[in-house]
Amino acid sequence: MGYRVGLRNHMNANLVKEALEKVPNPNILVNLVSRRVRQLNRGGGGTSRPLLSDIGSLGAADIALREIIEDKIGFDLPEFVELTRPSGRNRRRPQHWAKIG
Repeated sequence: MGYRVGLRNHMNANLVKEALEKVPNPNILVNLVSRRVRQLNRGGGGTSRPLLSDIGSLGAADIALREIIEDKIGFDLPEFVELTRPSGRNRRRPQHWAKIG
Protein backbone atom coordinates (compact mmCIF):
# COMPACT_ATOMS: atom_id res chain seq x y z
CA MET A 1 0.00 0.00 0.00
CA GLY A 2 1.98 2.97 -1.24
CA TYR A 3 0.96 6.57 -1.67
CA ARG A 4 0.76 6.48 -5.45
CA VAL A 5 -2.21 8.59 -6.36
CA GLY A 6 -3.43 8.79 -9.93
CA LEU A 7 -1.14 8.41 -12.92
CA ARG A 8 1.01 11.48 -12.25
CA ASN A 9 4.69 10.75 -12.72
CA HIS A 10 5.98 14.30 -12.51
CA MET A 11 6.66 16.77 -9.71
CA ASN A 12 4.98 20.09 -9.12
CA ALA A 13 7.35 22.77 -10.50
CA ASN A 14 6.43 25.27 -7.77
CA LEU A 15 7.27 22.74 -5.07
CA VAL A 16 10.60 22.03 -6.75
CA LYS A 17 11.45 25.76 -6.75
CA GLU A 18 10.57 26.07 -3.07
CA ALA A 19 12.55 22.95 -2.18
CA LEU A 20 15.59 24.31 -4.04
CA GLU A 21 15.58 27.21 -1.57
CA LYS A 22 16.11 24.65 1.24
CA VAL A 23 18.46 22.36 -0.69
CA PRO A 24 20.53 24.55 -3.03
CA ASN A 25 22.14 21.68 -4.96
CA PRO A 26 19.67 20.09 -7.44
CA ASN A 27 21.59 16.80 -7.43
CA ILE A 28 21.18 16.47 -3.66
CA LEU A 29 17.51 17.39 -3.96
CA VAL A 30 16.95 14.64 -6.53
CA ASN A 31 18.67 12.11 -4.26
CA LEU A 32 16.62 13.19 -1.23
CA VAL A 33 13.34 13.05 -3.12
CA SER A 34 14.05 9.70 -4.77
CA ARG A 35 15.06 8.08 -1.48
CA ARG A 36 11.96 9.43 0.25
CA VAL A 37 9.68 8.32 -2.63
CA ARG A 38 11.06 4.78 -2.32
CA GLN A 39 10.34 4.87 1.43
CA LEU A 40 6.80 6.14 0.88
CA ASN A 41 6.04 3.59 -1.83
CA ARG A 42 7.40 0.70 0.24
CA GLY A 43 4.40 0.81 2.60
CA GLY A 44 4.12 -1.02 5.89
CA GLY A 45 4.38 1.89 8.37
CA GLY A 46 7.38 3.44 10.07
CA THR A 47 9.38 5.57 7.65
CA SER A 48 6.90 4.78 4.88
CA ARG A 49 4.24 7.05 6.34
CA PRO A 50 4.08 10.72 5.30
CA LEU A 51 5.36 13.20 7.88
CA LEU A 52 2.62 15.64 6.85
CA SER A 53 -0.82 15.80 8.38
CA ASP A 54 -2.66 16.71 5.16
CA ILE A 55 -1.42 15.09 1.96
CA GLY A 56 -4.65 15.44 -0.01
CA SER A 57 -4.19 13.94 -3.46
CA LEU A 58 -0.44 14.54 -3.69
CA GLY A 59 1.83 11.98 -5.30
CA ALA A 60 4.81 10.51 -3.45
CA ALA A 61 7.30 12.94 -5.05
CA ASP A 62 5.19 15.97 -4.10
CA ILE A 63 4.83 14.64 -0.55
CA ALA A 64 8.63 14.30 -0.35
CA LEU A 65 9.08 17.86 -1.65
CA ARG A 66 6.59 19.28 0.86
CA GLU A 67 8.37 17.41 3.67
CA ILE A 68 11.63 19.08 2.61
CA ILE A 69 9.98 22.51 2.34
CA GLU A 70 8.39 22.17 5.79
CA ASP A 71 11.71 20.98 7.31
CA LYS A 72 10.32 17.57 8.18
CA ILE A 73 13.35 15.96 6.53
CA GLY A 74 16.76 17.41 5.82
CA PHE A 75 20.34 16.48 5.06
CA ASP A 76 23.88 17.04 6.32
CA LEU A 77 26.78 17.62 3.98
CA PRO A 78 30.06 15.98 4.96
CA GLU A 79 32.84 18.32 5.99
CA PHE A 80 35.04 19.39 3.10
CA VAL A 81 38.69 18.55 3.70
CA GLU A 82 41.20 19.92 1.25
CA LEU A 83 43.82 17.40 0.28
CA THR A 84 47.45 18.36 -0.26
CA ARG A 85 49.93 16.52 -2.41
CA PRO A 86 53.05 15.41 -0.56
CA SER A 87 56.17 17.29 -1.63
CA GLY A 88 58.59 14.37 -1.30
CA ARG A 89 61.02 16.35 0.84
CA ASN A 90 62.31 14.71 4.01
CA ARG A 91 60.91 11.42 2.81
CA ARG A 92 62.78 8.28 3.71
CA ARG A 93 63.81 6.37 0.66
CA PRO A 94 64.10 2.60 0.61
CA GLN A 95 67.64 1.44 1.39
CA HIS A 96 68.01 -0.48 -1.85
CA TRP A 97 67.61 2.69 -3.92
CA ALA A 98 70.91 4.00 -5.20
CA LYS A 99 71.86 7.50 -4.19
CA ILE A 100 72.13 9.86 -7.11
CA GLY A 101 74.79 12.50 -7.09
